[in-house]
Amino acid sequence: MAESSAPALKEIFNHARLRHIAAQVVSVHAAFDSQRFLAACADGLEGLSLMARLRRVTACLHQGLPADYPQALSILRRLAPRLDNRFVTLILPEYVAMYGLDDFDLSMEALRYFTPFGSSEFAVRPFLRHDQARGLAQMTAWAADDNEHIRRLASEGSRPRLPWSFRLDALCADPSPVAPILTRLREDPSLYVRKSVANHLNDITKDHPDWVMDLLAGWPLDRPSCAWIARHGLRTLIKQGDRRALGLIGAGHVAQVSVGELRVTPAEIRLGDTVRLAFQLRSTVAVPQRLVIDYRVHYVKKSGGTSVKVFKLKTLTLPAQGMMEISRAQIIRDFTTRIHYPGRHVVEILINGECLAQGSFILS
Repeated sequence: MAESSAPALKEIFNHARLRHIAAQVVSVHAAFDSQRFLAACADGLEGLSLMARLRRVTACLHQGLPADYPQALSILRRLAPRLDNRFVTLILPEYVAMYGLDDFDLSMEALRYFTPFGSSEFAVRPFLRHDQARGLAQMTAWAADDNEHIRRLASEGSRPRLPWSFRLDALCADPSPVAPILTRLREDPSLYVRKSVANHLNDITKDHPDWVMDLLAGWPLDRPSCAWIARHGLRTLIKQGDRRALGLIGAGHVAQVSVGELRVTPAEIRLGDTVRLAFQLRSTVAVPQRLVIDYRVHYVKKSGGTSVKVFKLKTLTLPAQGMMEISRAQIIRDFTTRIHYPGRHVVEILINGECLAQGSFILS
């Protein structure tokens, strides 16, 4: 029997979850018409995407709550700890985004309250688009909050290219207004926050790589937290072999190494099989070297051409005259973002941005 596929992500908002939401709203607001809510949510539910379902539930919730915005928020605050899924709690900040744009102070207070339950990262963005200066002033204050969820919101919510949300065009054009937030969080004690800062910087490199590298050049990159953020925030540029980005993480020099034969096994595979890469790396100089090692796969396209994807392999310091065995295994399977086609797939080993070894496998 074939394995059953995992439920679609949109099933977070299935009929059972809708009944749960309705019951919890009634528990904090007895006048809520749960039957009307469930009927309105269910209409055409199967054809809606995850984010469309989230907005549908929020709109239907609005229909059953008091028209007075502060009174509705009071009910939603009591509802927040009763919901049984972190993603589902996004209906609460979404309510703020949809119905609270004209009450900035109360809405900011609500987003701050809701974000530890799930995240207010999507909901804060309409406020930034409506009044960027005022929104960023609030988020700069949040960057100094005692709660890591709120500090993360300051960075994550202001990302110019946040996945699953619209782009903040003004920040895509000029990222300088977010510099105080990113700088304030560059040595945050929370990895959760530092990951957001790194992702934020990586977003900006898509439009303004030199701005990011200029910013990082002024950071104390000898400190572990700053060095970690730089390494991950520059990952797209590093995969592209950008010499300045590599230099900022201490790997801007040409690698003085010899690379043994790249072994790609098995030589021929079928979809779903595992390909293994292995090679020997040997230093040719009497000083330690910082090395960024990636591998690049030339995937065969339906047209017969190829498309390239770079994968991280290792970042290491190779001792003087040192030797190391490097290996990696990768399952070749289809994704929604990448479909595989038969043919010869070239694999290249990149060290400090340069291709130093090449092999291949055949997908039959």
